[in-house]
Amino acid sequence: MSTEVQLMTADELLALPRGEFRYELVNGELKKMSPAGHNHGRITIRLTLPLALHVQKHNLGEVYAAETGFKLSSNPDTVRAPDIAFVRQKRVDAIGKTKGYWPGAPDLAVEVLSPNDTVGEIEERVSEWLTAGTKQVWVVSPSLRSVTVYRSLNDISALTENDLLDGGDVLPGFQIRIEEIFA
Repeated sequence: MSTEVQLMTADELLALPRGEFRYELVNGELKKMSPAGHNHGRITIRLTLPLALHVQKHNLGEVYAAETGFKLSSNPDTVRAPDIAFVRQKRVDAIGKTKGYWPGAPDLAVEVLSPNDTVGEIEERVSEWLTAGTKQVWVVSPSLRSVTVYRSLNDISALTENDLLDGGDVLPGFQIRIEEIFA
């Protein structure tokens, strides 16, 4: 009896019918994800809106909503979908319109924690984003009302409700008080 897992490609993932679940592809293996809950969606939009307005006003690039796939590696394929993503205008211009998933990592990936996320899963996602070339990963914790900013696995800032989240070199001029995300 064979226990070999049937690997899937990014193109096969893209062709899956839409349904009640979201999917990602990790090293060719299909990972099923439940839809986000109410609080997750509310917090995500409270950060997405000011971020998108800032990016648009300053022509910095493109902001992508949850479920937008980024192909991080091939053979086997890995396609991840952060809750919010940002790609700089220079990269958008260089790649142009794409069919399917964005080829590579975003410059910023934002992960809003869900109650069922484990520390190991989040650490894996952060590591994958950074290894694939993401310049910053923001991990938003609704339960702690905090944001952890990863610029690398060694350059990490933990921000609380009293702090200001700054876009740094990735999003020049962007700032938001952490408390506004959870208001």
